[in-house]
Amino acid sequence: MQRKEGIVCRTACSSLFLTSLSGEADCECPIAFIGKSSAVDAHSLYLTEKEKNGQEKKGGDAGVEETKKKVLKISVRNLVELVLRSGDLDNRRTGGAEKTAMQEGSRIHRKIQRRMGADYRAEVVLKHEVEVDQFQILVEGRADGIIDIPEGVTIDEIKGMYMDLSYLSEPIEVHLAQAMCYGYFYCYDHGLNGAVMQMTYCNIETEEIRRFKVEKSFEELESWFQGLIHEYIKWARYLYNHGIRRDESIKELSFPYPYRKGQRELVVAVYRSIARKKNLFIQAPTGIGKTLSTVYPAIKAIGEGLGDKLFYLTAKTITRGVAEEAFDILREHGLYLNSVTITAKEKLCFLEKPECNPDACPYAKGHFDRVGDAVYDIIHKEAGITRETVLRYAEEYKVCPFEFCLDISNWVDSIICDYNYVFDPNVRLKRYFSEGITGDYLFLTDEAHNLVPRAREMYSATVYKEDFLLIKKILKTMSPKLVRMLERCNKELLEMKRECEEFQILEDIRFFMTSVMTLFGEMEKFMETGEEFKDRDLVLDFYFKLRDLLNIYDRLDENYRIYTELLSDGRFMLRLFCVNPAKNLKECLDKGNSTVFFSATLLPVRYYKELLSGDQEEYAVYAQSPFDQEKRLLLVASDVSSRYTRRNRREYQKVVDYMRRIMSARKGNYMVFLPSYQYLKAVEAILEETEGLEQEFAYMSQASHMSEQEREEFLKEFSEDRKDSFVALCVMGGVFSEGIDLKEGRLIGAIIVGTGLPMVCTEQEILKGYFDSREQNGFDYAYQYPGMNKVMQAAGRVIRTVRDEGVIALLDERFIKPDYQALFPREWDGYYEVKLKNVDEVVQNFWAGRK
Repeated sequence: MQRKEGIVCRTACSSLFLTSLSGEADCECPIAFIGKSSAVDAHSLYLTEKEKNGQEKKGGDAGVEETKKKVLKISVRNLVELVLRSGDLDNRRTGGAEKTAMQEGSRIHRKIQRRMGADYRAEVVLKHEVEVDQFQILVEGRADGIIDIPEGVTIDEIKGMYMDLSYLSEPIEVHLAQAMCYGYFYCYDHGLNGAVMQMTYCNIETEEIRRFKVEKSFEELESWFQGLIHEYIKWARYLYNHGIRRDESIKELSFPYPYRKGQRELVVAVYRSIARKKNLFIQAPTGIGKTLSTVYPAIKAIGEGLGDKLFYLTAKTITRGVAEEAFDILREHGLYLNSVTITAKEKLCFLEKPECNPDACPYAKGHFDRVGDAVYDIIHKEAGITRETVLRYAEEYKVCPFEFCLDISNWVDSIICDYNYVFDPNVRLKRYFSEGITGDYLFLTDEAHNLVPRAREMYSATVYKEDFLLIKKILKTMSPKLVRMLERCNKELLEMKRECEEFQILEDIRFFMTSVMTLFGEMEKFMETGEEFKDRDLVLDFYFKLRDLLNIYDRLDENYRIYTELLSDGRFMLRLFCVNPAKNLKECLDKGNSTVFFSATLLPVRYYKELLSGDQEEYAVYAQSPFDQEKRLLLVASDVSSRYTRRNRREYQKVVDYMRRIMSARKGNYMVFLPSYQYLKAVEAILEETEGLEQEFAYMSQASHMSEQEREEFLKEFSEDRKDSFVALCVMGGVFSEGIDLKEGRLIGAIIVGTGLPMVCTEQEILKGYFDSREQNGFDYAYQYPGMNKVMQAAGRVIRTVRDEGVIALLDERFIKPDYQALFPREWDGYYEVKLKNVDEVVQNFWAGRK
């Protein structure tokens, strides 16, 4: 098969990009190649009238919907939490009364609801509209249960928790407030004189139930609710006025620069995917302007009512800065839209170590009494709310900067944050992603290839036998009951250890998990006392690990493997390993309207579709590189190998010889990416042997654990003026393999040794076995695809802007093989196969042509 311009379409083509957004691909494969004239119909960013009329409306927490009057939506939960919170921020208690446990909590809900008889109606959707001059406020939610019998109406609010219910002497205020909202709505709709609010608390471990009943007349409920709404009115007015001004500015907003090659078509592809409420996978080489090409159409979609809140998701701090810059550029061109960057608690805290309690932190004392005013002030004065902005206002209002930052997110149009604030079950923003909450969210997922390993980690859980013994030792004199439970868990782990030689996959750990659940329930009670004792932080950390284990255990399905392993340091580990995170990720993505996954290394796309969404029918586009390929030389060396069996001094020497010959053609800065630290040390040893002799270049090596300052100093070396060349020896897949931008000639070559295959280890072998069992090539999924991603990321360091030029050398004979060639990005079609004897000539000819 031939592409129109004569480049051969690879056999892997049909499995790479499966869906064209519109028009036809220009080979027989149904592939969308963005940047080709027929790839996407680019006549307009907007939908046809038929598509507009066919759009479905979807509810959200604080969305703005166009009717005769603007309708501002807020959930019952968000309303009561906004208005009723007060007092101190205090993490010394586990917060068990407030926490519900994911699937277990849902299971308890359903179990209680089924027991309640024929008069009990479960999961009743209730709404209430409040008229306010130019707009309406729609408060909506879902009552867990309603009993409507001749004797009267009871509104049931169920909360599943691990804490000892004997600690509850009355219902928790925000829970009762939710029930009172539902009581008022129901009485208003049905003309009733009053209702009973019933709070049903259930211990998840014991299934013990405790109920509190509060009876209110309709007049009492109405007066109370009007007071609640009165406190919310100023926030609603802000949303109304801000929304009008924002949407007007979006209508006038044009793309801020002339479109680069393929960029307009990419913008159209993103917009149309959002409009059709579809997900989109984008393979887009560096330099096409992926950030602006995704942010701009997403904002245009918001202006058309196709979304309400934009989440820009990143894996690294540096890409957050790029996103902030994109929003700033659009604001400079007339956009009226605000954004907040959520930063990790450790990087925002005023203390050396976060201690969120009023005794240790003055910002925690009375935090909730002041944070509302702080939020109201910052959203009226700031547009691009960065870490520095948050810290400045937090200092002024004496509030916890991290909690303040999270509250700001309720009132902005866009949130820039790490993946975990959307996907991680322990960290994600409950106000947007708790069970039953959805919204008109748009997700832009930058460097999406990083989400696969990150998601596996988010949805996995691990415990170590030795930790049970440590906690037992700490609590020995404090709680005999806990000590007995810890001994029981340790004994069960010891039995597993005796049956495990190196690692063992287990089918069933029900008995152990029953013991863990019992232990966790007792630890909940123990930690709720809030008493201080030596090593309390270790006990609290262990408590959270047990909570994570229980929550992940509730998720177990065919996408998981349970295994035990004897580690090299002597510890014994039990791990619930999420092999394929797609189902868990989809649970989050389905809460929004559309997700765009984009990266310069999203190949093969079928692999990422399998692991990020689980749907091979998702849209995918391939953006053509805007760079002049004449400015880049790609070399593949066929006489060197990084295979484990070939790792010897002769091969290390050959790598050094390649380095010298490639760099001899042009003085400049180079990066050499090596398979491991061990390999790096071997190459470094050969270089050290020539010290004292005439050395053609200076070199520096990446260290195994580098602080942020050490990384910055390492990168500063690329800005130094030198008489000779400079070489950075780095580990492939490490901190310098991606996310660094050495533009304007600061890097003119990358030498990549090996195919990037992950080391053979337990998890990689489990991955391989999992995909083999599904009749997929397990080696590809566990080793080859992740390896090639590292190679492409490393290669992507060289060409960053239209003015860059340089050499990319792939040193491994395996790159000549068809299975690796099929994974090359499209822009790698033209390469030179070289050997050591002729590589210097090829490189010299390239640079001679660049003069």
